[in-house]
Amino acid sequence: MDTVSINRAPVLTLWASVVAERLGFERDEALTLGKAVAGLTAQSKGQRLGIFTPSPTEVRRKRAEKARAAGVFAVALLGRAVPVLHTDQGLRAVGKDQKPVTPESVEKYLTAKFGESLTAVRAAMNRLANSRSTEALADEAFRLYEAFRPVVPAGESGWGAKGTLSVKEIERLATRGE
Repeated sequence: MDTVSINRAPVLTLWASVVAERLGFERDEALTLGKAVAGLTAQSKGQRLGIFTPSPTEVRRKRAEKARAAGVFAVALLGRAVPVLHTDQGLRAVGKDQKPVTPESVEKYLTAKFGESLTAVRAAMNRLANSRSTEALADEAFRLYEAFRPVVPAGESGWGAKGTLSVKEIERLATRGE
């Protein structure tokens, strides 16, 4: 399998989780962080495109107060400040409601989106992540994603559109150290 037809959100979710795991997070923690990175990125893009309207300042302030009171803090991953919470099961990314994301839901999402190609794509991404020191990976992980993310057909914005993910490109980036 050389290519996969898929939209960008699950690719970013998987890549961010692979990066988080390489940076030292447990697999379940990494899965929730990956899902949060993709969600935060989609929210930002949606605002730039005018699809989403940012929450009013007062709503954001109250949400931040509630998060602090719940013990939520931020972890940096792929240039995003991911809100997280310590739980009995470990660190978990949280949504706007301060509820932890479940790793099982993320794994189910990835399996549904990638299908049979999940194992091969994850392996290629692991090779890429392992081809960099943790310091270099932390610094360049989003740029690497931009180098291999699915190519969206000309004339489409990329919002929700399927594109072509090249597994060979991920592997090339791993072997060339670019």
